[in-house]
Amino acid sequence: MMGDVVVAFRVLPDDPEAGTDKLQNLIRSKISGMCEINKIFPQEIAFGLKAIRVEIIIPDQEGKVGEMEETLMHIPGVSQVDTEDITLV
Repeated sequence: MMGDVVVAFRVLPDDPEAGTDKLQNLIRSKISGMCEINKIFPQEIAFGLKAIRVEIIIPDQEGKVGEMEETLMHIPGVSQVDTEDITLV
C-alpha cells in the first residue's frame, strides 16, 4: 500500500501588484475535494514580490505530483508553478 506525500509548490501570480488573498482562495476552491491542503501562505521572493507557498497532501502515486502542478497552473491569475519539496508523510 502506498502512503501520502506532502508536496510544496511555489505559485507565482501573473500580476505582481495584486494581493495574494484572492489567489489563495482560488487555489483552495480549485483543489478542495481533490486533496488536502496542509499549509498555504504568502512567501516573500524579493523587493516586495510575493509568491504563494502551498503544501498539499497527495497520494504517493506516479504522475500525481505532475497532475497537481498542472491543476495549479490552470488557475486564473497563476503565471508559474514550481515544485519545491516532496516529503513522505
